Amino acid sequence: MNQLREPKPRPNPVRVIIYLGILLGVLVPMVPQLIWAFSHRWLYPSVVPSEWSWRAWEYITNPNTRVLSSALTSLWIALTVTAISILVGVPAGKALGMYRFRGRGVVELIILSPSIIPSLAVTMGMQVIFIRMGLSDTALGVIIVHLIPTIPYMTISMAGVFANYDPAYEDQARSLGANSLRTFFLITVPAVAPGIVTGGMFAFLISWGQYILTVIIGGGRVITLPLLLFSFAGSGDFPVTSAMSIIFLLPSIVILVFTSKYLSGRFGATGGF
Repeated sequence: MNQLREPKPRPNPVRVIIYLGILLGVLVPMVPQLIWAFSHRWLYPSVVPSEWSWRAWEYITNPNTRVLSSALTSLWIALTVTAISILVGVPAGKALGMYRFRGRGVVELIILSPSIIPSLAVTMGMQVIFIRMGLSDTALGVIIVHLIPTIPYMTISMAGVFANYDPAYEDQARSLGANSLRTFFLITVPAVAPGIVTGGMFAFLISWGQYILTVIIGGGRVITLPLLLFSFAGSGDFPVTSAMSIIFLLPSIVILVFTSKYLSGRFGATGGF
């Protein structure tokens, strides 16, 4: 007798529409950039360029132009900022989301203050301190100043996750003999992983696209991809600017693809694993 097979779950049409909308919203604006990146001459009213060229990509891949090196600088700075934001934001978010203590409102105000006060005003005040400490015009100074807008986002994101977190899982693990360290890495981290991924994604994108804070603290010596992109945006060289814009958008697209399931709301601290 043949066993009855469970019917395969049908894709949720609403979710499919949402994913298609996100995909179109990201890719459609890139179509003109893609055309410009491979064009040599594109004059109005022509629908497509009259001449095509690889000049923009030859320029970008040339080591003397420092485009690729600036992209690598932006990448490792953003990854470092993301890692530090997670290390600080997870315990801070747990404290704010799960516990009630005296002075909690003051702590929340301190954490949120960098988001309330314009980053430019904060950075201008910090620049004097950074100069005296020798952190101005250094990558370390840029990393520290990028933490100003990223840590609040990470902390508030994790506070929302831990507000809905069920500590009974941890109690069960301890009753079975797990110590605090094993409980944290085997129970807590997997349960709040979607929040960590989402908060880390925003921290990375904020640092990756940061221009004002980098140019003030970096002083033009720490060259990141946004600095080069902004300088080329006003040069009138549309093919090179478009090619650089595509490289600038690639991490966002990759992150969106790999974290879309966490943004759909199906995973959470109290949901399924």
